[in-house]
Amino acid sequence: MNICLLSFDVEDWFQVENLREAIPRASWNRYELRVIENTHRLLEILERNNTKATFFVLGWIADKVPQLIKEIHRAGHEIASHGYEHELIYKQTPKAFQEDIHRSKRLLEDLTGEVVLGYRAPSFSITETAIEVLVEEGFVYDSSLFPSALHDRYGKMPLSPEQSSRGIINLRPYFFEILIPTLQFFGLRIPWGGGGYFRVLPYRVFRWGVRKILSKQGNYLFYLHPWEIDPEQPRIQNIRLMYRFRHYVNLQTTEAKLKRLLTDFRFFPIHHGLKELGYL
Repeated sequence: MNICLLSFDVEDWFQVENLREAIPRASWNRYELRVIENTHRLLEILERNNTKATFFVLGWIADKVPQLIKEIHRAGHEIASHGYEHELIYKQTPKAFQEDIHRSKRLLEDLTGEVVLGYRAPSFSITETAIEVLVEEGFVYDSSLFPSALHDRYGKMPLSPEQSSRGIINLRPYFFEILIPTLQFFGLRIPWGGGGYFRVLPYRVFRWGVRKILSKQGNYLFYLHPWEIDPEQPRIQNIRLMYRFRHYVNLQTTEAKLKRLLTDFRFFPIHHGLKELGYL
C-alpha cells in the first residue's frame, strides 16, 4: 500500500531560524501576526480537496491564538507539537527541552481534549537524547529526522542505509520516527519533503521525485508552513543572503503548487497513516 502523509508546521513568519539574527525571540510580540489568515487559507484549500493533515503547532502560537488551534481540530485535522519556544534542540539543556515540550503538549491537549501523539523539532534539530525525552513525555512518534547532510541546522542521528530508505522506523517499542523524505543522487541524499525545496524546484520535477520515493518505500511525507503561502509578508533585509533566499524564494507560487500536489496525490494525517500501514 502506498500512502502520502501531509503536515504543516504552525509558526509565524518572524519565528523562523533564518530570520533569527534580525528578529530575536524577545522581540516577537512587536511583529504582526499573520498565521491566522494564512492557516485559514490552508484550511480552506484542504477542505476543497477533502484532505486532512497533521498540524505541528508551536506552543507560543497556541497561547496567542487558542481559537485557531480549536478551529484546526474541529475541522478534523490532527494536532501535534512543534515545541513551545521554537528553539533548536541542541542549543537547549535536556531539562529545558523537556520543560519546553511538556508545556506545549499540555497546552495543546487542554485546547483539544485529545492526547497529542506527535512531535516535530524546530528546524528538524532532533537528537538521540531528545528521542528519549519524547518517549518519557508520552509521545508516540517524531517527524523531525532529515537523513541529509545538505543543511547546517538539521539534527543528526545514526541510521543504516536500509533505515534511511524506509521512511518510517520503529525506534523504540511503540515509538516511531517518520523521516523527512530524500532522494539519492550520486551518493548524496537530496531533501525532497517540502518547504524551501518544494518552492525552489519546478512542480513537475518535484512530482516526479514524490512518485519515485513512493515507488521505492511505499510512503511519502510532505511538510509546509503557513507563511510559505504568504508572498505579502514583511521583507527583512539585514540578514545573510543565503538566509534571505531560503526564506523568500518563490513564495508567490507556493499556493498554486500546493493545490496541484493535493490534486495529484491523496494525503492523510500522520497518525492515520501509521494506522493504515499497520504500525499502530
